[in-house]
Amino acid sequence: MIEVRYGHGVRTALSEHRPVVALESTIISHGLPRPRNLEVARAVEQTVRDHGAEPATIGVVGGEIVVGLDDKELARLATTDGVLKLSTRDLAVAAAVGVDGATTVAATAAIASRAGIQFFATGGLGGVHRGAAETYDESADLVALGRTPIVVVCAGVKSILDVGATLERLETLSVTVVGYGSARFPGFYLTDGGFDLDWSLGTPGEIAEVLHARRVHGIHTGAVVVTNPLPMDEQLDPELHAQVLADGLAGLERDGVTGKAVTPYLLAYFHEATGGASLDVNVRIILRNSALAAEIAVAHAALPLLE
Repeated sequence: MIEVRYGHGVRTALSEHRPVVALESTIISHGLPRPRNLEVARAVEQTVRDHGAEPATIGVVGGEIVVGLDDKELARLATTDGVLKLSTRDLAVAAAVGVDGATTVAATAAIASRAGIQFFATGGLGGVHRGAAETYDESADLVALGRTPIVVVCAGVKSILDVGATLERLETLSVTVVGYGSARFPGFYLTDGGFDLDWSLGTPGEIAEVLHARRVHGIHTGAVVVTNPLPMDEQLDPELHAQVLADGLAGLERDGVTGKAVTPYLLAYFHEATGGASLDVNVRIILRNSALAAEIAVAHAALPLLE
């Protein structure tokens, strides 16, 4: 059992069976530049509240796993140098040595599920990296989603990854993927990632019914990934995206960047090469996903409890 400390608001909401939405902290410490990272973290939490749910940003502070960081702890992870990026495998070591750490999708999902939180909003999932047939480089997010019963709202997988291979892995791992208002899988910065989806639903209530049906039928493993594409007029310009991605991938090769350093490297390159446009898109994504996750959580809370 993962031992955690709960923030006051989260503890109260869970005890009162009110809707709660988990939020990752990697976007705070590694995904956005200072000082905007803290501004966005606060805005995301407020968005969840504005849509009727309690935000539970998850992170590790001084080796303590916290579900529902307070504002001082948010600021600590946003402004302190040396905050580690923690996946599930890192949590025990981080706790033992007493470090500060930001949780990835995999770690956040695992902690949230153990804490009894059923809904999680993030920007984009990790996935299968380009060239994985030779490198075997695949995000731990995928395996975590294959064994964690949680609803994850995202904008697909980051378009810097191998989108098709990632969808194949999600299918193999029995992860349910549902498009929100679209039967096409989004590509994070891009509205359309180039692949069809088997399922598309149009309201938060319909998605809540899926979770309810899983419980009725005893399906207790694997995540439901809800993909929430950006409107076409809010995506990054596709031609600009294609050029910047090609240049960024060439930079990876030139600089010998591998493993978990790949995503931060490419995101930083996109930010620089697009003059901040990719950052604006990233912020729109997480705000929209947080709102939708809260709406689904609220809709689910209104359904009758199972006996």
